Amino acid sequence: MVYLFVHVIWCVRGREALLSKPVRRVLFAHIQKEGEGKGLRIVAAGGVEDHVHCLIQLLPSQNLLQVTKSIRAAMAEWLNETRLLTAEVSWEEELYAYSVSPSGVKQVVDFIGKQEEYHKTKTLESELEIFDRFKESLV
Repeated sequence: MVYLFVHVIWCVRGREALLSKPVRRVLFAHIQKEGEGKGLRIVAAGGVEDHVHCLIQLLPSQNLLQVTKSIRAAMAEWLNETRLLTAEVSWEEELYAYSVSPSGVKQVVDFIGKQEEYHKTKTLESELEIFDRFKESLV
């Protein structure tokens, strides 16, 4: 069995705070349902008003960029069709993706589940800086 876990983060275009708490609750459940329908395993989905986190378990034959583009496109289309938001949503082109070892899955699931609490004291930029620092330490 091959385990490929990837923590993916993407942002609302312009980092607008469009995803209210009631919308997020429905959106994250829909992301998991949509993933299942596409043969994907979304281990966790969460986020706050301006960005989304997903922990995805990929099969060796799945391409991360294609999987992520598919999820993002389906979510934007669904949000815009259902008119859950007052404005049309689209995502920034840039996304962040980090591999996760099987032993780290629980920690990432917990982190994704506590995004609202985490962002009471930290900004998205500070969150992404942590990943950037880790990346720089590898170079």
